[in-house]
Amino acid sequence: MRETLIAGIDSSTQSCKVVVRDAATGALRRFGQAPHPDGTEVDPAAWWDALQASVAAAGGLDDVAAASVAGQQHGLVALDAEGEVIRPALLWNDTRSAGAARDLVAELGPAAWAGATGSVPVASLTVTKLRWLADHEPENAARVAAVALPHDWLTWKLGGATSFDTLVTDRSDASGTGYFDTARGVYRRDLLALALRRDDVEGIVLPRVLAPGSEAGRGDPAAGLDHVVLGPGAGDNAGAALGLGMVRGDVAISIGTSGVVSAVAPEPVADPTGLVAGFADATGSFLPLAVTLNGSRVLDGAARLLGVDHASLSELALAGPSGAGGLTLVPYLEGERTPNLPEATGSLLGLTVSTMTPEHLARAAVEGLLCGLADGLEAVAAQGVPVERIQLIGGAARSAAVRRVAPGILGRAVQVPVPGEYVADGAARQAAWVLSQAPEPPTWSTAEVRTYEGEPTPQVRERYAARRHLVANRD
Repeated sequence: MRETLIAGIDSSTQSCKVVVRDAATGALRRFGQAPHPDGTEVDPAAWWDALQASVAAAGGLDDVAAASVAGQQHGLVALDAEGEVIRPALLWNDTRSAGAARDLVAELGPAAWAGATGSVPVASLTVTKLRWLADHEPENAARVAAVALPHDWLTWKLGGATSFDTLVTDRSDASGTGYFDTARGVYRRDLLALALRRDDVEGIVLPRVLAPGSEAGRGDPAAGLDHVVLGPGAGDNAGAALGLGMVRGDVAISIGTSGVVSAVAPEPVADPTGLVAGFADATGSFLPLAVTLNGSRVLDGAARLLGVDHASLSELALAGPSGAGGLTLVPYLEGERTPNLPEATGSLLGLTVSTMTPEHLARAAVEGLLCGLADGLEAVAAQGVPVERIQLIGGAARSAAVRRVAPGILGRAVQVPVPGEYVADGAARQAAWVLSQAPEPPTWSTAEVRTYEGEPTPQVRERYAARRHLVANRD
């Protein structure tokens, strides 16, 4: 019997990746990848070019029955009345809207924002980028006829982008905009009006929010893709959760460009402190998460400073003592979101003659990265979210030092799945779900995992917390 193929697309900050899998078993058949340009603002056309290149590298979609796109969250794609992109998209990691975030929080109050949307605005959320647009490019803000997120726009393009009627999204990505009531599943146009400083927002098109597993339409007939059923897509964190097969009690710590602590929860979360964003997942549950702006680039920077590659950095870190002899790296290298310090810089504290060695610095970099993520895990757990199993994924999870140091910093064992493209896999699983029209996503065999254990090292976190506090007060 001929197998049915589906495609999962991961349009991330750094690249576009495509997996083609067997719909029944999840077995990988083909893979393609293409890079995205650097920067915190990008012409969406570059994403489309990368998607086409990665699809071609994966053997095309001629024999693929369904496809779905998971993408980086929060990015602002502003469209005019003709459906044209008004300006380069502002990405999640563009912190120019930090002032706008502060203004929006001051106008309503953090508790009101958390109650309305599940999240308190920070610079990454789309709502703050709309306010920045209104304040700094009012002529562009006045032209906005539709607002899309990266995965919305790419799904729309795959379907031909013929009219705004076909512009759709899913609840996971909508929940990261800052103008979507995650608990009730509806847009808050009053918050959209507040952000854009416009009183005519009823006429602005927002993507229809599709239910999990719903069909979003079909591929563009003009491109020969009308045989491809399109899924609603997902935000990248929800895509990874779906790809990992996460259930209640599972926590994923993903260390890519950013660091993300996400957990599957049965009920919505509304944290007025703003540390935890109350997002939705791609299955009908919720995905509270905490995000650090500084993920694997902390290790990139340390390796560059020491003049070594990542394998050597890991060896140096493991040769250094636990606690790095009192040396602490507070790695707010590109500002920070948890805690919300968008204009902060990194600090290296506790330097002595004895700690000025490559081994101590490498160890401090690994521990600083993990301490920031431990803060995120603690914030998620404080919201009553069950934490029963931790999975460590992302590029930095390939580091032996990160894997071996993590249990001590986090205070519990961690599981590390075989490295994979979990966001793209989640999109593929969704595509298979939509194609099957089943009530639940398909059950595919989970990735092989390795468990790492270690003695807790609370003194490292305590020292980090004290010095992080000094940095926060200073900034």
